[in-house]
Amino acid sequence: MTSERGIFVARFTKTGVAAAALLMANAGGAVAGAPYPTRLTPAAVDQGALAGAAAVAPITVTVALNLRDPAGAETLLRRLSVKSDPLYRHWLSPEQFAARFGPTDASVEAARAALAAYNLKTERVSATLLHVTGAPADLGRAFGVSLHQFTVPATATTSAYSFRAPLQPATAPAAIAPLVSGVLGLSTRPAFAPHLMRPPANMRANRVAPATGVRVTPDPPGAWTVRDFDIHYDAAALQKSGVTGAGQTLGIMTLASFTQSDAYAYWAAAGLKVATGRITEIPVDGGAGPPSDEAGSDETTLDVEQSGGIATGASVLVYEAPNTDQGFVDVFAQAVMDNKASSLSISWGEWEWFQNLSNSGPVTNPLTGHTTDTLNAVHNILVEAGLQGQSTFAAAGDAGAYDANDGLAPPDYSLALSVDYPASDPAITAAGGTTLAGTQVYQNPSITITIPAERVWSWNYLVPLCNDLNLSPVACGIFPVGGGGGVSIEFPVPAYQSGVTGVKTSAPNQVFLDEDVTPPKTIYALPAGYAGRNVPDISFNADPQTGYIIGYTSSAPGSVYADYGFIGGTSFVAPQLNGVTQLLIGVAGTRLGLLNPILYQAAFSATGKNLPIKQITEGNNDFYVGRKGYAPAAGLGIIDVGNLAAVVK
Repeated sequence: MTSERGIFVARFTKTGVAAAALLMANAGGAVAGAPYPTRLTPAAVDQGALAGAAAVAPITVTVALNLRDPAGAETLLRRLSVKSDPLYRHWLSPEQFAARFGPTDASVEAARAALAAYNLKTERVSATLLHVTGAPADLGRAFGVSLHQFTVPATATTSAYSFRAPLQPATAPAAIAPLVSGVLGLSTRPAFAPHLMRPPANMRANRVAPATGVRVTPDPPGAWTVRDFDIHYDAAALQKSGVTGAGQTLGIMTLASFTQSDAYAYWAAAGLKVATGRITEIPVDGGAGPPSDEAGSDETTLDVEQSGGIATGASVLVYEAPNTDQGFVDVFAQAVMDNKASSLSISWGEWEWFQNLSNSGPVTNPLTGHTTDTLNAVHNILVEAGLQGQSTFAAAGDAGAYDANDGLAPPDYSLALSVDYPASDPAITAAGGTTLAGTQVYQNPSITITIPAERVWSWNYLVPLCNDLNLSPVACGIFPVGGGGGVSIEFPVPAYQSGVTGVKTSAPNQVFLDEDVTPPKTIYALPAGYAGRNVPDISFNADPQTGYIIGYTSSAPGSVYADYGFIGGTSFVAPQLNGVTQLLIGVAGTRLGLLNPILYQAAFSATGKNLPIKQITEGNNDFYVGRKGYAPAAGLGIIDVGNLAAVVK
């Protein structure tokens, strides 16, 4: 394992990484339908202060308030998952949560009054969120920022778009600074990307034969549908007994819209019987705009197809928000405030420290000098979800142990061990990735690669292909790629990981450097030895080479519905866990809340042959190695759904 990692790090050169610079020029989320951030996104151009209609048109931002008793909320979240506790699974309603843990009415009124002094109007939209509306100049005075307009020019693969952003981090008015958890929406820059992957055009397997000794699936790896997933991971055992999620509701949180008929066509092609009209789209903050390849509509499509294809009887709510920091927070808030879905997933994310590189997220408390941001606001909402019994899932990313170097990183930044957000939040279940066992056959060059056992997903097993093409792993597109995993430097290790064998602290000497200047400029030095939340928690097949078919209608002119194979990424695993949880709820007869305590207890207490979780001991994510127990590579391992069902009763 060590030698594999050595090969990859040695071959990671400046010339092979990304093709364009990170959008660090005071930028934040996109207008609806704008391209999400990729390696090809060029630098934003400052067009100056907001002018014309934009200078006077009212803007609505989201002000997130702190919980009244955050420690008490975290303690209750733990108690609700302990079978011996008298409060076990005594879920709260949104009203009970607000009354017990939300900011007091007096605090909200104080915030209203303070903001009214700047001619701003406020509306309370959830237990912890206020929508604040006013002219750009008034918002600028209230939060100490100058709002400018930025443009991003078109590239060969993406359209031009524009957004607004502040020139400096926001500062909360002193009168309400102790109450504020974050201010979202001053920037409208796209910062979140979906976690789906396709192999490079010249690296896709021509044929994959499954390994012997595994459950036989109708389709070979690379052409999997939900039917294959159900058989391999034993969800079919519950489905055959009549457990389908009937009478229940799951939710998808996303930053791109989609075409509903694609999901129905996919389910029909897979031979699944589902009710018509089971999908309801719910626009948040005006919605995500029309379906668009650039905006990530294929992500939303596969989220619905996977989750709804596993839990065929469940209703599906699709919460769609613009790709902005405000939309990201508000989509969580809406889904949790509605409290209709008993499980929720999201497959969009970013490096957990990314917002600190720009002015889009952090807001400074002038009394303490501390900053707060999107992470604080979403964490409070996730705690509320858990207290209401809602199970939440997030994709852990597709850059292995190097999330900061995926997509947004410029070509001249050094490698740094890092994890993806929101999977790094301890109040959500982080979905990692594996590669299926089997034989992969390639033609150009002619190589056969055998994977003896299901292993941690990274593409270091494809090095022989790169060697024959005389390309470095970076140049041929296989590094950094793999199931996201590592140690958070934003969130402490949670109780369910405390004392668990294999849980790591942050590694030493992890410095994110801009090496294009002399001397190299330190962007961020990650703390060494930090006892942070480990990612992921659990995994399923996510390698595109052993991946899936999705049914999708491209937004390109003249396109029609078509099947696309060899698609993967941890974006599949989050909605799969969402659908699986609907089946588990059907068995348990109640909501399950945060699934992590159940998973960790099941992994380390079960004995015998019918284990609910199978450990992944082979492979690595280019740093962390699969092992017995826990590893920040594939987490606890993979679920046998039928066996786990016996644990959740």
